[in-house]
Amino acid sequence: MATTRDEAQQQPLHMLFLPYFALGHLIPVIDMAGLFAARGARCTILTTPVNADIIRPAVDRANAANLHGAIVISILPFPDVGLPPGMENLKSVTPSHGAEYHVKFVQATQLLREPFDRFLATARPRVDAVVSDSFFPWSTDSAAAHGVPRIVFLGSSVFARSCSESMLRNNPLETANCPDDPNTLVLLPGLPHRVELRRSQMLDPGTRPLEWAFYQSSNAADQRCFGEVFNSFHELEPDYVEHFRTTLGRRAWLVGPVAQATEDMTPTKALSPDVAGGCLQWVNTKPAGSVVYVSFGTLTSFSHAEHHEIARGLDLSGKNFVWVLSGSEDDRSEWMPDGFAEMTGNNDRGFLIRGWAPQTLILSQPALGGFVTHCGWNSVLEAVSAGVPMVTWPRYADQFYNEKLVVDVLKVGVSVGAKDYASCMETHEVISGEVIAGSITRLMGGSLESDNIRKKAEELRVKARTAVETGGGSYNDVGRLMDELMAGRSAVKVGEEIQAVNGF
Repeated sequence: MATTRDEAQQQPLHMLFLPYFALGHLIPVIDMAGLFAARGARCTILTTPVNADIIRPAVDRANAANLHGAIVISILPFPDVGLPPGMENLKSVTPSHGAEYHVKFVQATQLLREPFDRFLATARPRVDAVVSDSFFPWSTDSAAAHGVPRIVFLGSSVFARSCSESMLRNNPLETANCPDDPNTLVLLPGLPHRVELRRSQMLDPGTRPLEWAFYQSSNAADQRCFGEVFNSFHELEPDYVEHFRTTLGRRAWLVGPVAQATEDMTPTKALSPDVAGGCLQWVNTKPAGSVVYVSFGTLTSFSHAEHHEIARGLDLSGKNFVWVLSGSEDDRSEWMPDGFAEMTGNNDRGFLIRGWAPQTLILSQPALGGFVTHCGWNSVLEAVSAGVPMVTWPRYADQFYNEKLVVDVLKVGVSVGAKDYASCMETHEVISGEVIAGSITRLMGGSLESDNIRKKAEELRVKARTAVETGGGSYNDVGRLMDELMAGRSAVKVGEEIQAVNGF
């Protein structure tokens, strides 16, 4: 029996999510899908076999806790570009593989349009909206060809997106004074605040032409979309929400912090062996505000020399610490300073975690007084949600922009002084243990400055919680976006009926 228009209108909104194949992009999309599913939408996450295995436990937990909607995983084949079998997530492309594998990985992601088109053509129920990563610029035209609005999601701050837009529009490096001096301060024009970065902290189109061209094409595709959804909240960056919407003329919905919005409905994630072995118990034996948490995300890599200096810095700071190690960092004989093993061996002053750690749980403990972070947006937002001040240590991508937001605009952190933009496949300047210790002490030392930072962090924690509660700004933006998509569905149905009447 054919479905009537009224019956179709009563069907749940069907939202298709296409996240990029990296953990920092996948994780917030799962939480976001859970958020829309909880409001009655049918959500499909489209990904490849390996990435489906990565996200399936979290999706199953979200579905088990959700009484209203459903999240479904659908599979796309990962294109054969000569990568080893199973290399479908960016985390598996390590510096040891060299740049060739990273280039092939990017090539594979750009070859997904054909299977994506087939999915849109055959999906039942019909897809009402595509939420796709900015790193899939082809999805704008693909979605449009099927009459489906595309909504961008990059998992960045509105501040960083505004900085990136200024950079791409104006290319201020071309007109900077002392173009050969990496310490030249370069102004990003047209922003609500005065934002300056060192030349060495910025993506240089002269030395990275392919990367620059990719961001230009992605930004052009994003500007032609229905709008952009952000894992952020209005009260965190109000000047930049206004700038993005009014000055740049871009539509935006802020629905975060998505992890906080879904934490009450989603059972606790499974703990890693180190955490199950007592990390949280250990943290809770320490005085309030006395522990610094050190973690640099899933893609950031450090040289042995950098590991050595981080360890020295933690020792010199005198603070209790939890340090998340991954990958090559486990070869500790190559970098561990004398005496460091004894300090952490009995979990006296330090606790080491190898691999994945439940960051939101750790940050929420009363003993946490600081977070040394690479300024990936997920980590920044989790710190803000927990009211934990930050020592900022950006490495690449949007991280230097996020540092500016944390340190100069929000004033909830101090910078360790990182100066060089280099990808996770490249080496960085080594920052000394003394500098690292000084930054931690400045953040947690009980000075007037650290007290003010802690007070501002607590104020943001309260605002983050309020944003996702019923009636909060993020809660309302979820409803507003769903209402607009339902209205768009009505317009599509009316257009189809007019065509049918006129014999098209």
